[in-house]
Amino acid sequence: MMSIINTSDVEITTFFLVGMPGLEYAHIWISIPICSMYIFAILGNCTILLVIKTEPSLHEPMYYFLSMLAMSDMGLSFSSLPTMWRIFLFNAPEISANACFAQEFFIHGFAAVESSVLLIMSFDRFLAIHSPLRYRSILTPIRVVKIGIVISLKSVLLVLPFPFTLRSLKYCIKSQLSHAYCLHQDVMKLACSDNQIDGIYGFFGVLWVMVDFMLIAVSYFLILKTVLVIASRKEQLKALNTCVSHICAVIIFYLPIINLSIVHWFVRHVSPLFNVLMANVLLLVPPMMNPIVYCVKTRQIRVRVVAKLCQKQM
Repeated sequence: MMSIINTSDVEITTFFLVGMPGLEYAHIWISIPICSMYIFAILGNCTILLVIKTEPSLHEPMYYFLSMLAMSDMGLSFSSLPTMWRIFLFNAPEISANACFAQEFFIHGFAAVESSVLLIMSFDRFLAIHSPLRYRSILTPIRVVKIGIVISLKSVLLVLPFPFTLRSLKYCIKSQLSHAYCLHQDVMKLACSDNQIDGIYGFFGVLWVMVDFMLIAVSYFLILKTVLVIASRKEQLKALNTCVSHICAVIIFYLPIINLSIVHWFVRHVSPLFNVLMANVLLLVPPMMNPIVYCVKTRQIRVRVVAKLCQKQM
């Protein structure tokens, strides 16, 4: 007699990640641009941090917040780097459940930090434009450090329940994830036990990030209102120009995260390749583009970076 094994009684302890669905044969070639993006992101953000640290003239609130953004970008890159390289370079999609839970904690944690830093940077721009004479007295170095600590603690506390709630679920039938790294919504859907609490808390986490985005929009409404009061058109453009880099960073970060959230929560039938591409854009593009945007659009950063490069050549 043949014995039938009930798969619902077998608990899964290993998940399988996905590279590019339908393009598995080309993973080694796809790894070239992906590895290049990681290298550019890490080198670019290290350059930003080095320039700000070594240039006393950049020891101002705006650049301290930019340093926080660079560190969150590097954290986001390093969180997804191990599994991305394993899949695309070595075709090794397996990941243990505990490693998966840890990875999703760091990915969501650094994403939450980046969202909060972008929000604080919008308030920083508002203060610089609305109260330029009081700007440095309000945002003292001590206050900037305290803001950084509060941002970090808030982000950790927000995502801390994620790995514990996921670990409490039972996984017994499905083990195939949808991305090349672990995300809370993705892992949660594999559970064969009740995941309603995880779904509610996951939605709360997304909502929290959307609140950051709405507060950024309010900040720019106040900035625009302040700028319109300025009589000189030249001064208006000068004030708005100080916000261009930050606006680009906000668009680069929030556009893919909003699209990915909509797909995960509301769209039932979508191309797996589109889903993977949007998720990869979220983790790869902001860390790579933010240093480029700030180097191109912020004269103080650009001049110092060029000066450093010229010194090395000499």
